[in-house]
Amino acid sequence: MQGRGVRDQGRGRMQIPVAAGRRRYVLRRASPAGRELRPPCPRRTSPRSGRARCRRGAGGGGTGGCPDGRIVMSGEVGIGIVGYGIMGKAHSYGYTVAPVMRRLRHRPRLRVISGRDKQKVDAAAVAYGVDGSVTDWRELVRRPEVDIVDICTPPGTHAEIAIAAAAAGKAVICEKPLAVTYPQAASAVDAAGKARVLNAVGFNYRSLPAVSLMKRMIGEGAVGKIRLLRATWLSDEFVDPTIPFDWRFDRSMGGTTIADLGSHLIDLATWMAGPIAEVSGQSETFIRQRSDKAVTVDDASAALVRFESGARGALEMARVAVRRPCDFTIEVNGDRGTLVFEYARLNELLYGDAGDRPELYGMRRIRAEQQSHPYAADWWPIGQGVGYGSSFVNHLGDLLDRWPDGPWEPDFAQGAAVQAVCDAIERSAAESRWVDVREIVG
Repeated sequence: MQGRGVRDQGRGRMQIPVAAGRRRYVLRRASPAGRELRPPCPRRTSPRSGRARCRRGAGGGGTGGCPDGRIVMSGEVGIGIVGYGIMGKAHSYGYTVAPVMRRLRHRPRLRVISGRDKQKVDAAAVAYGVDGSVTDWRELVRRPEVDIVDICTPPGTHAEIAIAAAAAGKAVICEKPLAVTYPQAASAVDAAGKARVLNAVGFNYRSLPAVSLMKRMIGEGAVGKIRLLRATWLSDEFVDPTIPFDWRFDRSMGGTTIADLGSHLIDLATWMAGPIAEVSGQSETFIRQRSDKAVTVDDASAALVRFESGARGALEMARVAVRRPCDFTIEVNGDRGTLVFEYARLNELLYGDAGDRPELYGMRRIRAEQQSHPYAADWWPIGQGVGYGSSFVNHLGDLLDRWPDGPWEPDFAQGAAVQAVCDAIERSAAESRWVDVREIVG
């Protein structure tokens, strides 16, 4: 007999309150991968392995007993963060907030953070809620309580740390860009593959709800066959010529505008329109000295691109655009429609459908906050929106949900592919010619 507020799940099965049933429906619709996110299983934990054996019945393989075959883990995932600057802060925020906003399979614990300045890294550990701090990243990598090494240092150090962490058997999350050059990035890919460890690159803008919705709509045919893609990122970060010289003006440390801003644009462009085959780039350095040192990076760059699909594109990036703090847009034009994302309105998309009636001609505004939209069910009621930090919560939450079996995306291979395009743009600008990306990859 069905009691009040209870939905009968079938003879011989326990009854689930209606509210719980609704929650399962919401989570199923909102899961970015299109899979149902189940409530926690009743389980027993093995004192030896720390693995929880589901009691629903035998699974499809492995140790656990969940019907979908996954192993439910108990305990925590130990995180080691290399670097305490803005990215170290952003990733710490993501790990801290993710368990609050979404039902994670595994709860992160910030075990240790590293940085060269003891006073600053100690202060960061307190501020970010990390258990402890060290001044040598190699010590962090050796710590047995660290399961995942998260690299948030300047790009010139990324490949070395990633390779060492993989060799130590740690899963690795690396801020973008993966390396300074394609050969370095390829070495990181090889190291992770040889060690068979999970690996990911921090292209966090994929995880904004509106950007994920844009990707979904393209996949569902909302724009038809892609013809054109334009992506722009204008910043005024380095307009002031008195800003002192640091790694961000040193090419050997990966401080280029192409690597800093362009890598995000390239990642999103290839995620939505497929691999880039060929580029024609231009670069310029307008402020050639800072603190009496020569600047070896571009202040602004642009590239025309040809995708393997035959689509055409244009990318533009600059860090000296006055009063443009973060003017980031991406537009995709197909034979059936247009989609536009503007960071200034990061909870929305513009969509134009060629099939609309003539009286509806124009672009409609879509709020990416319905519970059927990617990530939206994890966040606030419609109208409240999300922000920059939410992209780290979503991205790192996705990786934790797929620990320890994977796969993780975007992975090192995708990061290396982005680096190849960055290198191709630099070569094209230097040699004033179209460059096939295969020249870089070899």
